Amino acid sequence: MLESLRNKRILLVVAHPDDEILGLGATMNKLIQEYGVQTHVIILGEGITSRSEVHNTEAWKQELEIHHSNIHLAQKAIGYHGVSLFNLPDNRFDSVPLLDVIKIIEKVKSEFLPNVIFTHHGGDVNIDHQRCFEAVITACRPMEHEPVKTIITFETPSGTEWRSPTDPRHFLPNFFVRVSEANIGAKIEAMESYEFEKRAFPHPRSPEALRIQAQRWGITVGSYLAEAFAIIRCIED
Repeated sequence: MLESLRNKRILLVVAHPDDEILGLGATMNKLIQEYGVQTHVIILGEGITSRSEVHNTEAWKQELEIHHSNIHLAQKAIGYHGVSLFNLPDNRFDSVPLLDVIKIIEKVKSEFLPNVIFTHHGGDVNIDHQRCFEAVITACRPMEHEPVKTIITFETPSGTEWRSPTDPRHFLPNFFVRVSEANIGAKIEAMESYEFEKRAFPHPRSPEALRIQAQRWGITVGSYLAEAFAIIRCIED
C-alpha cells in the first residue's frame, strides 16, 4: 500500500492547526523524504476561539496571529509543500452549512488535483473532525472523472480515543506505516511548534505520549514505531 503512494499528490484535509501533525506527521515526513510525494494541507478552522464563551475573533486577534505563524514552523519541521488556511469557527463547524465546507475542499481539490486524501476519522468526539470527514466524503464522490482514488483517515490524539467506549464509531485501523526515530522526532518538533496546543505528559499531545502512541502501533505490527490509519476507499486501475 505504501508503495502505491509513491510520487502521488496527497491532500490533507484537517479541522484545526496541529491536526495535520497529530494525525500523520511522521508518515507525511516519511512520504516526502522517501516516496517523492507532493503534499498540500487544508486547515479549515482557526482553532482557538472556542476557549471563550462567545465566538469573537477580534478578541483573539493576537493569539490567532501567533497560531498562524506556528503553522509555518510546523510545516518546516515536517517538510510539507503547501497549505491553505481558512477561518471556520473553532468547535462550531456544526453552525456552518456543510455545503460551505464542501465547497472549500472542492476548490482546493480542483487546483491541486490530488490522487489521495488523508482526513479525520469520522467518529471522533470533536464535532469539527466529524464535519471535516463528512465534507471530504461528499466532495470526493466516486464519479467517473474523480481524481481522488484513495481516501484514508487518521486518529487525532485527544479527539479519537476520548469517544465513549460504548459508541460504535471507534477508530479501527487497517493500514499501518512503519516510521523511524527521525520521522517521530520531526512530528514531535512540529507539535511543539504549536504554542497553544502542546501539553505536558500524560496529555495525549505531549511528546512522551506521541512517542508512546507510535510504540503502541509499532507493537501491533511487529515494529518499533508506526502510525495507524483506516483505508476508507482505494480504487486501483
